[in-house]
Amino acid sequence: MEHKYSNEVGLFREVPTGGLAELPPVPRSAQAREPADAPRPAAEESPGISHLDLVRVVERVHRRYLDLFRLDLGRLGVDDLSPSQVMMLFTIGSDELTVRDLIDRGYYLGSNASYNLKRLVEGGYVDRSASERDRRSARIRLSEKGRKLCEDVRRMDESYHRLVTRNAEEKRDLETAFRTLQRLENVWTGALRYGETNIA
Repeated sequence: MEHKYSNEVGLFREVPTGGLAELPPVPRSAQAREPADAPRPAAEESPGISHLDLVRVVERVHRRYLDLFRLDLGRLGVDDLSPSQVMMLFTIGSDELTVRDLIDRGYYLGSNASYNLKRLVEGGYVDRSASERDRRSARIRLSEKGRKLCEDVRRMDESYHRLVTRNAEEKRDLETAFRTLQRLENVWTGALRYGETNIA
């Protein structure tokens, strides 16, 4: 019987002419492989998070927290202040400030700051006195009542802190979020003060 042989060593055995159907399967090691450096089809990249997406989340989170904070103030028996006015107490902190310092530190509008500060003074949460150097300039600081309210809010906030920092990874995530928000604050402040944008 007439035979022919393959030139590929080890792939084909002696087979009858016309008997390719009887060839053994090709070993996987001998099958054609794609070179390691061969270009692969580019995967579709996710569009990612845009700056506007982040801004919208910040705005929603802020409103949601004010709703939650309002309930917490009710639990503390505080019904004469709004959440924004209590946050102003934290902006003052342990310092003695001028009204201008307070406005700059908290990015407040002048009219809103004056109204909220008036409510805080009338409620006994802030002490206001004339500056010794400039009688036209008032200086403000927290009263004992204001400091106590801040301490109560901090204690209440500890439960929320535990909810968002249940493990080491979540603690790192919170720190990353804080640094990101600080960076946004710096970028926006620079854009407002110095026009640092690349918008054509």
